[in-house]
Amino acid sequence: MNSGQPQQRRIALITGASGGIGADLARVLARHGHDLALVARSRDRLEALADEIAASGRPRPIVIALDLARPGASREVAATLEAFDTSLEILVNNAGFGLIGAFAELDPVEQSGIVDLNVRALVEMTAQFLPEIRAAKGKILNVASVVSYFPGGPGMAVYYASKAFVLSFSRALWQELRAEGVVVTALCPGVTKTGFQSRAGFGPETALNSMPAQSAAEVAEVGYRALMAGRREAVPGLLNKITVLALPFQPKTLILRIIAMLQQKHRASA
Repeated sequence: MNSGQPQQRRIALITGASGGIGADLARVLARHGHDLALVARSRDRLEALADEIAASGRPRPIVIALDLARPGASREVAATLEAFDTSLEILVNNAGFGLIGAFAELDPVEQSGIVDLNVRALVEMTAQFLPEIRAAKGKILNVASVVSYFPGGPGMAVYYASKAFVLSFSRALWQELRAEGVVVTALCPGVTKTGFQSRAGFGPETALNSMPAQSAAEVAEVGYRALMAGRREAVPGLLNKITVLALPFQPKTLILRIIAMLQQKHRASA
């Protein structure tokens, strides 16, 4: 019998959805029939993406313009979604940024901001919405990076460390929650054509700019397929896969030296 009560809106929540991989993950999820909520600082860019998705015939996503690095942000997101009478099935923790340069030379406040967004906010969002996800036997996609597998990142020390945390955290949750039917996947892309490089301070001489790059759309497709397949982690791109497989057999000192060299020109020309 139909009780006449409206059903809750079952959604996928995507952080850092205003551009890059986050925006393309929103497009992929919408195309596969998921209703969405989008979170980022830029309201204008979120509204434009919501309009684009609505124009494709999908329900218009809920837009939440918010800085997730701000204390208590996860509770504000939850309160907004509660007002829309939603039920969360998928959480995509994509928001994050990095900065290039020697640790001793970068702004300490900005470097702490990397930890706040890439680590603390991700943990808080996961903790905030995990009860709903467990009840729905839902899914969590954490966007880490291929650098998560490296022994460290001289020239981007805090960023590499933050992404290593995301991979470790995701692996642990995958094991803890799999018996309950909850999927936790870590997406670990390599160099991707997004606004990340500009935000990080990459200059025209930065060697990483010359490395093969995938599009954000390609990465988003890989991430979605891995999440739906229940995979623990996904590394897009053949070169990135080979790199990850080879890393355990290379001396850490050599790897650290190579990483430092890839960013040496930037530091010398800055």
